[in-house]
Order: sequence, then C-alpha cells, then structure tokens
Amino acid sequence: MQEQDLVHLREAIDLARQGMDRNEGGPFGCVIVCDGRIIGRGNNRVTSSNDPTAHAEMVAIREACNAIGSFQLTGCTLYTSCEPCPMCLGAIYWARPDRVVYAGTRQDAAAAGFDDQLIYNELPLPPAERRMPMEQALRDEASTVLEAWRLKSDKTAY
Repeated sequence: MQEQDLVHLREAIDLARQGMDRNEGGPFGCVIVCDGRIIGRGNNRVTSSNDPTAHAEMVAIREACNAIGSFQLTGCTLYTSCEPCPMCLGAIYWARPDRVVYAGTRQDAAAAGFDDQLIYNELPLPPAERRMPMEQALRDEASTVLEAWRLKSDKTAY
C-alpha cells in the first residue's frame, strides 16, 4: 500500500465523521480516485435523505460516474471507511473500479449497530426460503423483454 492510499483512506474516514457530526446518516465515508484526482466523494445520507440506498459508497459512485460521464469506474480506486455492505459491494462490482481499499471491517460495523449478517445469510438461500416473502410470476412475459434486449443491435452493454 502506498502513502497516497492512506491519505485517501483518511479522507474517507474524515467524510464519515463529518457526515455523522452533521447528523446526515451513519458513520461512513468514501472517496473515489482516478489518475490521482478525487472524482467522487460521499458520506452516508440515509436518514437525512430518507433514502436507504444513500450509503457513502453509493453517493460517491454516483458522483464519480457523473464526473467522468461513464457508468464504469475502470482505472479508479474506491476508498471507504468501512468494508462495503452487500448492497454497496454489488454496486462496486457493477461500477468496476480497479480496486477497493477499506478501513473498518463488517464486524466493526456490526459492533457499532450496523449488522448486515442477515443479508449475508439470506443471499445463498433460494428465494422461497428467505425471510422476506418473494413470489415469482409472469416469467414468460418478462422473458420476452430479456430476449428483445439480447437481440437488440444498438444496445450499450454493461
């Protein structure tokens, strides 16, 4: 790990503290760096925005993608104050940064009251066995749209 990694990670931690002190949400912060320049910043804003997806990583990813005009963060590094939750981890994989550097662990987050273990436990279960009722219907109708996408010649793949 290089010294610049620690500088950016400390900035993510500082964003976590600032957002927490402003009562915007939980104690989480994130910065995204491309070519040595910060292109996205975020702190958790779940409670202040009434948006359960407004985690620090999600806010930073949206800002960074907007800054570079792309839905891909290839060539970038994401620095976050804590190991990403399952939702953020999914978004990070979709955004495809080159790497992720994090400070706290998910166990640290759980000890502070942010326990995602239920989600980790639910993911491998078949939908019918999950705690949240999930029902499937109209598969054939939905499949026609997926097939149309597969055959679409002018799509932007991602």
